Amino acid sequence: MARQMGDGSFVNAFVRASRDLRAPKVAEVDPAPTDARIDGKTCLITGANSGLGKAAAVELARRGGNMILACRPGHAGIRDEVARLSGSEAVEMMEVDLADLASVHRLCDRLAERDTRIDIAVFNAGLMPRTAQMTPQGYETMFAVHFLSSRVMLDRWLEDGVVRPGGVAGEVPRVVFVSSEAHRSDHTIDFEHFGAFMDYGMKESMVRYGLTKLVQCTFATELSRRLNPEGSVEVAVHALCPGGVASNIARDTPLLLKPLARAVLKHFFQTPEEAIRPVIYLCCAEEAGRTTGMYLHLMQRKTVSPTASDPENGARLWEASESLVANSRERG
Repeated sequence: MARQMGDGSFVNAFVRASRDLRAPKVAEVDPAPTDARIDGKTCLITGANSGLGKAAAVELARRGGNMILACRPGHAGIRDEVARLSGSEAVEMMEVDLADLASVHRLCDRLAERDTRIDIAVFNAGLMPRTAQMTPQGYETMFAVHFLSSRVMLDRWLEDGVVRPGGVAGEVPRVVFVSSEAHRSDHTIDFEHFGAFMDYGMKESMVRYGLTKLVQCTFATELSRRLNPEGSVEVAVHALCPGGVASNIARDTPLLLKPLARAVLKHFFQTPEEAIRPVIYLCCAEEAGRTTGMYLHLMQRKTVSPTASDPENGARLWEASESLVANSRERG
């Protein structure tokens, strides 16, 4: 079996991502038409302060979305920048540290207190630290940012009415996960130690990244099943891999290597403005509001990995994470 993106080192992942971008292909999904508008819809994007998230926020604001930029503290200027680039004043920034579940609950509290109704949620925030880092609640950081924070948010939003299932076609809420082809690997989810902090070094960081993306894709698939029983579409849940993006996801690169890493990413990978096409399609295209469970790699339709699509794995993931969600309320 050929090695997958999530099986080895960063170099292996880089080679695979570069090859994907240059491989001859016919896009199976056309970009969302320029007249596909989302006027008046409230859109929340995590990690909207830079890279793909920022580019998506600008484009969705141009298309009429009322934008909530959910960003780490320290990015107060991003609201004005997105407003200027998009030509829209319907933009606000709300601080949240996705690695701190207490911060996640505070964001949920503010949204509920304001009676906010989210029509489109884009879980975009991501990172890949060189070595294991522990969150305030004792979880590994990628596990918290890529999965657990979104599990907690969606649990709260559904309970608080911030996300309200149902509605006519085109009006159902949409939930979009920016994931990665790194979720395809020989690895499986360790349900016996699910959520337990696991130490790792630089050599294992790409494998750990792939594992958290596997958890994320498994969650997205199971969420789609649970929110849309018997073939109905109550909440459209989708996932995507944008392909290689020249972003700051590898911001923890050693200082001496950062200039080289930036140059390589800029030369070989897409700009964020190029890479947002699948995000915009899943947020704006009519088809993506009438169906659920889509997965796009670049602009090609794919299925998630067999591990991520397995209903048994989805059910085990849901059950294993329920106690973590409950604990987050107690610790918060």
